[in-house]
Amino acid sequence: MEWLSKRFELSRGGTNGNLRSMEGLRGFAVFLVFIVHYAALMEPWVAGKTTLALFATSLNTIGKSGVDLFFVLSGYLIYGTLLARSQPFIAFIKRRIARIYPTFIVVFVFYIVLSFIFPAENKIPAPLSSGILYLLQNFFLLPGLFPIAPMITVSWSLSYEMFYYLLIPLIVSSLGLRDRSAKWRVSFFITITLAVVGYSALYGGHIRLIMFVAGILLYETMDKPRVATPPNYVGVMGLVLGLLSTLIPIAGNSGQALRICLLFVCFFSVCLAYFKNPISWAASFFLWTPVRWLGNMSYSYYLVHGLALKAMFLVLLKVVPGTDYGAWSFCLLMPIMFGLSIIPAAILFLSVERPFSVATRKP
Repeated sequence: MEWLSKRFELSRGGTNGNLRSMEGLRGFAVFLVFIVHYAALMEPWVAGKTTLALFATSLNTIGKSGVDLFFVLSGYLIYGTLLARSQPFIAFIKRRIARIYPTFIVVFVFYIVLSFIFPAENKIPAPLSSGILYLLQNFFLLPGLFPIAPMITVSWSLSYEMFYYLLIPLIVSSLGLRDRSAKWRVSFFITITLAVVGYSALYGGHIRLIMFVAGILLYETMDKPRVATPPNYVGVMGLVLGLLSTLIPIAGNSGQALRICLLFVCFFSVCLAYFKNPISWAASFFLWTPVRWLGNMSYSYYLVHGLALKAMFLVLLKVVPGTDYGAWSFCLLMPIMFGLSIIPAAILFLSVERPFSVATRKP
């Protein structure tokens, strides 16, 4: 246990409850992302089984909210560090690049190598010039904000993260947010959120960016005495309702805007409840050591788990025909695949992310 603790525990400048709860919430968020890809890769086995196919589709939809939870946590953490002290823009961006790129580059190069080993899975365009452009677009994290197919499927969210990293320090410094009242800052970000929601409901767009604002508002309310600590059931209900809200069957831009707004409120409530009272019975799950350790290595897991799952399912598809699987098999196979997918993520975390992006990173 001590051997594992030395490798998977992270010191983030303290052991206060909200940081430890955040680790656990990251672990939960990345498990939701795992569910997305597990359900998608199970499609050959659930096709033709109406109830099971509906269940898998619902899990896929619910799991996508894991990325939104990541955005809330990033919004909270990054905004908090910027508001706490003045930081030169270039130095701040360098630290964020150092956090993201070492692990990303290793996985990115691995994908390029695999693209040539398995031509059928190759996403790189055939003309040399188009191929180079595509690789540069992916390297600079443009897929996501721009209509470019990501080579690493999950990397689209990194463009959202990088956009936030570039924008929020400029907003903090240019508007002098450190010198303004909390009431002014909250009013400003709520106004921005309402404007983005209104535009997105009418015309579409990147409405999921408002989830960063949920994290910003979380930071603004965390230490305010006037904001009461939500009871346990608020966190539980917020989590359940937030996940279920993703299934609301309203199509179009308005439906997407509604679902994200509900996630905004629900995930804000969840984090507020568990950060302000991390020792409550409801929050104890997110303080559980295995969940926190998964959260600590969540970035490595996020980048590599899809590839690991695909490899395992390709082997499974050769061994067991899709028609041999039912509901029990679908459910029993999930923890096995999840456990196996942790292995390459742990290797990536210990060999690349921790030594190059975490251990040497300054606060």
